[in-house]
Amino acid sequence: MKIYTRTGDTGETALFGGGRVPKDHPRVAAYGDVDELNSAIGVARATAPADAFDALLESIQRDLFSIGGHLATPHAEKVAKALAKAELSLERVTTFERVMDDAERELPPLRAFVLPAGAPKAAALHLARTICRRAERSVVSLASAEPVPELFLVYLNRLSDLLFTLARLANHTAGCGDVTW
Repeated sequence: MKIYTRTGDTGETALFGGGRVPKDHPRVAAYGDVDELNSAIGVARATAPADAFDALLESIQRDLFSIGGHLATPHAEKVAKALAKAELSLERVTTFERVMDDAERELPPLRAFVLPAGAPKAAALHLARTICRRAERSVVSLASAEPVPELFLVYLNRLSDLLFTLARLANHTAGCGDVTW
């Protein structure tokens, strides 16, 4: 199988489950931004220390792949069997909250705005956080025109909070502390 198909050369792309839309369609923007977020989290995982938060970040990447699959599917009933593997539960959000609560006990109180800087791991997590916020805005935009599971909005909102907290924790662990404004 070749990686290139030439079917997108005219500015359209195929959706999972059928149909074609322009590449600038809100659905494509939403799943594209989620895909970019997934890649940014991959960069954060690869940034030293690579084992810091690795299992959690890998599980998030898997979640994001599931969210992207759903967002790329306007007619989920056509591919319900394939999407069954991509189910996401509210428990994931609860896990994020638990991780943030645990981290907050370790971190000094937040008393100023934090610049996205510090240790390389923290900087990579801050970048992922800003991409997460963009992905969230794209999904909100799509949700204004088409049905989107509310859980995706909650998930992305909480994920950006988690990435911010992990960035602070990465700086704290590296002995850098927060870089404040």
